[in-house]
Amino acid sequence: MHPLLLPAGSQSLPLWPLARGQDGAGLPPEARAWMAASGFEVSAGKVLPVPGSEGSLLGAVFGVDAADAEESDPFTTANLARDLPAGAYRFEGALSDAEGAVLGFLLGTYRFTRYRVSEGREVKLVLPEGVDGEKVSRVAEGVFLARDLVNTPSNHMGPDELEEAARALAHRHGADVAHTVSGEDLARDFPLIHAVGVSSPRAPRLIDFTWGSEDAPKVTLVGKGVCFDTGGLDIKPSASMLLMKKDMGGAANVLGLAHMIMAAGLKLRLRVLIPAVENAVSGTAFRPGDILRSRKGITVEVGNTDAEGRLVLADALALADAEEPELLIDMATLTGAARVALGPDLPPMFTDHDAFAEAVARCGIQVRDPVWRMPLWRPYAKMLDSRVADMNNVSSGGHAGAITAALFLRRFVEKARVYAHFDIFAWNPSARPGRPEGGEAHAIRALFAHLCERYS
Repeated sequence: MHPLLLPAGSQSLPLWPLARGQDGAGLPPEARAWMAASGFEVSAGKVLPVPGSEGSLLGAVFGVDAADAEESDPFTTANLARDLPAGAYRFEGALSDAEGAVLGFLLGTYRFTRYRVSEGREVKLVLPEGVDGEKVSRVAEGVFLARDLVNTPSNHMGPDELEEAARALAHRHGADVAHTVSGEDLARDFPLIHAVGVSSPRAPRLIDFTWGSEDAPKVTLVGKGVCFDTGGLDIKPSASMLLMKKDMGGAANVLGLAHMIMAAGLKLRLRVLIPAVENAVSGTAFRPGDILRSRKGITVEVGNTDAEGRLVLADALALADAEEPELLIDMATLTGAARVALGPDLPPMFTDHDAFAEAVARCGIQVRDPVWRMPLWRPYAKMLDSRVADMNNVSSGGHAGAITAALFLRRFVEKARVYAHFDIFAWNPSARPGRPEGGEAHAIRALFAHLCERYS
């Protein structure tokens, strides 16, 4: 269990939840008097420490959303880690979502400290009755892993380092790490991955590990691991490169989800595939107009070298699909079109499978990690036609970019019983409670909730 969570009954100070409009009749007289004296106005996430006698702390009033609030922020309890004095606290009163409140608190403790020491206070929280501290902890740990990987700059998070992170996670949980495919083997067996990554002095590779009983249902996760994306010869303007350290956000999120799955001991056979590359510019870079033959045999005309993510995913998906998994999921920071359509916080989900889509969407609402289904609209596949190859890697006309990218990937999956593609942002452009500016985990809490229902 996370060290900042304490078992029920531990010695602690009270936190009194109070919604706007409530008079605080249930609070101790000292708390009501201090609220009046300090002019405290209740709002969700606002914290008021209440002094006791002789300089001690009596407890704290904590603003929560009213039960009938039309909109609410699920993680305002993150402010407790920021605003409370050091010590141990417990909620004194009923919470509408106790598990979500604890998760919000933990998410508020996240700090990226690799390059700058954070001197945050050590605030601890006593678990409310009925909340599984191990479950909440493993979810928070998966989120923190994804955030840390995305936040690490590319000079310290290339294909080598991404492989090291994947191996460390696999070893932690006793997973079997396959021989990483690189060099001549990669060029022969995974030509699209090789073509994208060969221009960098940091060698491309395919990372592959498995966990769980061999006779359990097969669940395969594929994460885009483009550790930095210059755009290749279709080079990005400098402003567009500033966040390209996060172009391995799909891989980071897949590893975060894999941690949750393995830590929970779900009854499934997990396989994780990460094509790890850097899309650089050199004399060996692939070019616009090149025709590449994929692992699956499909030939691809390169319409734009900045659409490299779908190329590396295509080869990895072809490998994954050959095993005929029950569930095949890929996650990628794939298109700007997805952000235009749904913004930074709502990842689109593409799948042909209605029951899966409905279950994940429902779980996303329950755990406050929303996703939104978008169509694999087959008529748009014509936009990927090529006159000289089986398909182009970009669409003509510039319309429906997220859909055509998903349709491109769909061509490489035939045997999986259920396939889904998630086009995530993996970044918070501004800070909110529990969600600091920087790398973020998107859709993996929703997916984990569904997998728990399906394979517990």
